[in-house]
Amino acid sequence: MPNRPFYRVAGVNFDHMHMGDLLHQVSEHHSAEIVGIADVSPERMQSTIARFGLAEEKVFTDWRACLERTKPDIVLLCPKTGEHGQAVVDVAPYGAHILVEKPFAANLADADKMIAAMAATGKTLIINWPLAWYPPHVTTKRLITEGLIGEVIEVHYYDGNRGPLRHIADKVEITEDEANRQKSESWWYQREAAGGSLQDYLGYGVTLGAWFMDGRKPLEVTCVTDNKPGLEVDEHSITVCRYTAPYGLSKFETRWGTFTDPWTLQPQPKCGFVVRGTHGTISSYDYELVVRVQTREQPETREIPVDTLSPGWRNPIEHLIHHLETGCPLHGPLDPVLCRIGQQIVDSAMLSAQEKRTVTLRG
Repeated sequence: MPNRPFYRVAGVNFDHMHMGDLLHQVSEHHSAEIVGIADVSPERMQSTIARFGLAEEKVFTDWRACLERTKPDIVLLCPKTGEHGQAVVDVAPYGAHILVEKPFAANLADADKMIAAMAATGKTLIINWPLAWYPPHVTTKRLITEGLIGEVIEVHYYDGNRGPLRHIADKVEITEDEANRQKSESWWYQREAAGGSLQDYLGYGVTLGAWFMDGRKPLEVTCVTDNKPGLEVDEHSITVCRYTAPYGLSKFETRWGTFTDPWTLQPQPKCGFVVRGTHGTISSYDYELVVRVQTREQPETREIPVDTLSPGWRNPIEHLIHHLETGCPLHGPLDPVLCRIGQQIVDSAMLSAQEKRTVTLRG
């Protein structure tokens, strides 16, 4: 049996708590190794150092030194959203494949810089949307592709959680009082850092929505956000996209402050998607073990068990390595081409909310 490539992986910037989840996936992969981590704050890396038993020579406060000394094949980037664009531009010349944790970017201009910077290196860029790995949503896309509900004409999305400060890596909970105390200090609640529920969660909905719609783009976008006193950013947004006839309207709602966290107990409204096609409907809710389907031939709702995800298609680390080894197409929502459509909608929603009017699709 031929020797398989071994991938050296570095994690740079711990602004987003999902860095811990991604490094855990690296630690479980038979062809990957954590060779370095870097963050300006040593305190933010302590739990990772302890969890994976990382030696001192693998820990850096200077990301450049980390990349120069460890020479990774793959770099995981988890900076605050407002810094995604510059982070990719800075790291790309080191010649590694790059995974950026969601969302794509603070704006379309930054997204295009990221795409251009990676194109110049010939390396792969992926944007990881954790919802892309939920079996209900993967199953829904398969059923759509198989034609079960005809052509998709509406996507309804509601998602979020009790708030980004209510949990850290591996969904470890923080008290409500402590989360409220941290709001004034956290980048999640800073406009300049691209905080807010819209920037955090709308990209999920519109990127997977574009995936369900085979890349269709809306003509116009209308968005409304809440404006709580004392907060720079929203905790609740509703975006309506208008498509060409006969596709009409789709709705995407983001919420920090759901009644419960969906990974513990599904709140009401449920987090996930309802997709309507020309011949049927599918409800696809986060973490559930079935999707619910109606068709013209069988209008009574029936439950279909979710698919078991195949090796190479179960999480972003596994999939990126599978893509590099086999040349398989990228899992749709991770592909920057599809993600760019989502970013166009997010930029349009931000402008619409700011100017309190309907806008044409940006970009």
